[in-house]
Amino acid sequence: MFNAAIFDWDGTLADTREAILFSFHKALNQVHCDVSDEFIERRIGIGAAKTFKEILQAQNVSFDEALIRKLVEMKIQAEIDLSNEIDLFEGAAELLEYLQDKVKVGLASMNNRRVIDHLLKTTNTLQFFKTIVTADEIAKPKPNPDIFLKCASKLNTKPETCVVVEDSIFGVKAAKSAGMGCIAVLTGVYSRNELKKARPDLIVDSLKEKASILKLILE
Repeated sequence: MFNAAIFDWDGTLADTREAILFSFHKALNQVHCDVSDEFIERRIGIGAAKTFKEILQAQNVSFDEALIRKLVEMKIQAEIDLSNEIDLFEGAAELLEYLQDKVKVGLASMNNRRVIDHLLKTTNTLQFFKTIVTADEIAKPKPNPDIFLKCASKLNTKPETCVVVEDSIFGVKAAKSAGMGCIAVLTGVYSRNELKKARPDLIVDSLKEKASILKLILE
């Protein structure tokens, strides 16, 4: 049995794909930069700042840290403006509620704190998490394990007693690097075969597979 469950947000608990794509494109329009949806999708989970840097480098657009901060701020505001269009995936609220008082539950998201705080309120899920760690609090993004290790520390739990629930390859690799268990969910943009290569302990189609998820976490 694990003592703690650490959840990712984007693509794992919440269907934020369209909002994220729109917010990135809106910010990039300000610097007359265009990139495919796929380019952005395949980077969801590494943080907005790193994503913008990779996009601008790929498009040969010069930038400095001030521009990156400006783009991130525009992306944050655009995503907050779309908060009413963001829903939890089926099974997410039920799973979070069931885990209460059984294990410690944390949230570790490479999205920005203002976005996460706002969405937790609009989706009425803030009460499910004992601690929350966002991109604003760490120096190295996923697949570096720092965000999960920090979350475990704030939960006062050893890494090896934590299980992470993730949808991205970056997140699965980060969890395994942290020495944690990992459940991969096929609600993001990655295929089963892609996620399998990162060696999660379990792959599920969705959070509706509560029995399989709980068996790994609680038994």
